[in-house]
Amino acid sequence: MPEPAASTPATPATAPTLAVIGGGQLARMMAQPAIALGLPLRLLAEAPGVSAAQVVVDHQVGDYRDLETLRRVTEGCAVVTFDHEHVPTEHLHALEADGIAVRPGPDALVHAQDKAVMRERLTALGVPCPRHAVVDDVAAVEAFGFPCVLKTTRGGYDGKGVWVVRSAEECAEPLRTAAETGVRLLAEELVDFRRELSALAARSPSGQAAAYPVVASTQLDGICHEVVAPAPDLDEDLAGQAQSIALRVAGELDVTGVLAVELFETTDGRILVNELAMRPHNTGHWTQDGAVTSQFENHLRAVMDLPLGSPAPRARWTVMVNILGGERADVGHLYDGFPHAMARDPHLRVHLYGKDLRPGRKVGHVNAYGDDLEDCLERARHAAAWFRGDLGDESE
Repeated sequence: MPEPAASTPATPATAPTLAVIGGGQLARMMAQPAIALGLPLRLLAEAPGVSAAQVVVDHQVGDYRDLETLRRVTEGCAVVTFDHEHVPTEHLHALEADGIAVRPGPDALVHAQDKAVMRERLTALGVPCPRHAVVDDVAAVEAFGFPCVLKTTRGGYDGKGVWVVRSAEECAEPLRTAAETGVRLLAEELVDFRRELSALAARSPSGQAAAYPVVASTQLDGICHEVVAPAPDLDEDLAGQAQSIALRVAGELDVTGVLAVELFETTDGRILVNELAMRPHNTGHWTQDGAVTSQFENHLRAVMDLPLGSPAPRARWTVMVNILGGERADVGHLYDGFPHAMARDPHLRVHLYGKDLRPGRKVGHVNAYGDDLEDCLERARHAAAWFRGDLGDESE
């Protein structure tokens, strides 16, 4: 009787490696869905021990502004994506020429890198925007009209590089900043708005797209503080317009990955586009626990051209509150907040970023979900305040 043939172990299929540029909390939060998808990540971190470098084993430390560093970290990778929008556009074109799939691509990403380019393109598309103009001196700002908002066209975030000016004297700092950094200055009308909204969409290279519910956000000193999903009492037509804008912009600009469209809901019932982000966004952190597929997983699926997951909410309401370093930024360790927060609210979800505490710095967020909005707000606000140390002396 012949001997049975020896079996050869099957070689497991190897998923392509995805390079992520930037070591912040957004890259950190891509790691968990990447593990579930079996997707290897390679990270370019700006310094040892930064947020994402703590959880992504395959990481290198280097300067994203250096092309050779970018080439080194993307070598052998199928796709490169981003934790931030600051990689020079010419370097992204060079990576494309090297055969790396850059997602989102440089021709799309420039609209999130340069506010003047973004305004020009959206206006050409007929997307509603605030009145705006590029200005280079006090006379140009005066001609535009006070009061107004001045923004550096590149490099600003979380309220940095943004000034509300009401006189020629108040233009001195933004004009000096623009001159020192070599960037243009954009003047925009000071919009009379009821609240800020955000519409997130994910889009793949093959053109599949998914839109999340429109959310309301509140800012604290220019930094996103709270997000409520979906936006309470939002007119259905306005919600539909916001989602349509996000999907249209994603398609027209050929965005790959997550696109966040920050919007103003004006007091007279319109919506205007404030800014764009082409990456996972703070206003989408609620999706980690409140949506069928988080923005982080859908970003990975999109840039790898995998079928997108459902953006549908899991609960009637989800509230996200950021944990920001306060004046008591030297208070203990954030980990010490877990016993109280978890015992008080077993349904609460806490996400910490592995960052040192500094006043105003985003060091984590909490998500609370349920059928009662006021209850979700109270639970999320209490937990965030406890982690900040604001309620450290409160007894239950």
